[in-house]
Amino acid sequence: MTTEQQTSLEQKIEELKASLTGDMFQDMDTRDQIHNLEMQLKGVKPMDSHFDCVGCGS
Repeated sequence: MTTEQQTSLEQKIEELKASLTGDMFQDMDTRDQIHNLEMQLKGVKPMDSHFDCVGCGS
C-alpha cells in the first residue's frame, strides 16, 4: 500500500468517525465501514476467510 493510499484511507476513516451520531442503530452501517477501512489499512483479513486476497482469490 502506498503512502497516498494509506493517507486516503485514514482521511475516510476520520470523516466517517466525524459523522457518527452516538445512536448505535443509526451508526451501525457507518461503524461497519470504519471497521472495513481499518482492516484494509492494517492489512488484516477476517478470521473466517480462507482467502488472502479477495481480488485474485489466492
